[in-house]
Amino acid sequence: MRNYDILVADDNEMARKAIRILLDSEPRLNVVAEATNGQEAVEKAMQWMPDLVLMDINMPVLNGFEATRIIKRELPYMTVVILSVSDDAADLFEAIRHGAQGYLVKSLQPAEWVTYLLGILQGEAHVTQSMAERILAEFKTGSLKETPSAPNALTAREREILQFVKQGATNKEIAEALFISENTVKNHLKNIMAKLHIKNRVQLAVYARDHVDEK
Repeated sequence: MRNYDILVADDNEMARKAIRILLDSEPRLNVVAEATNGQEAVEKAMQWMPDLVLMDINMPVLNGFEATRIIKRELPYMTVVILSVSDDAADLFEAIRHGAQGYLVKSLQPAEWVTYLLGILQGEAHVTQSMAERILAEFKTGSLKETPSAPNALTAREREILQFVKQGATNKEIAEALFISENTVKNHLKNIMAKLHIKNRVQLAVYARDHVDEK
């Protein structure tokens, strides 16, 4: 069972302490460092090389979005999850635009935090059900622009996998349903994202929910 190192970046000391206590309840999650502003987050990410950075949006010196952009430019394989008190879908898309792999609303229950973060670290869905529902609502009202339509380049198997992504299935669930390995599922997802010019799993989930018809 693998353990994961985490950097917590938040300018609020009480928030950092609360997050540390929450994450310490899960043996697989290890907080190795804290940062009080965006610039410090960048510096400590390079120093500690954690598996995941939890990045608050509103911080001094550099905000969370800018700090995320720099980290992803310098350390492209590091996972960054934006922390926010807001469930505004526009903030989620801004996080994605700057390279974040996930978006975590602080009001989630502690157990949901742990499940969500472990899911991201293990390559599963990067958007919570509540955020997915909010995104769909924004699309329906026209508040957000739709993702461009897909080219007709996907294989039958890739379209099948997109159906499972739309349903919120994990890589393991997809693998079991299709009688293939999880690694094969991951490779299919990489191919799908390359063909659709999509950068990460969050964008793929949004695309699937908005463009893939139900069976």
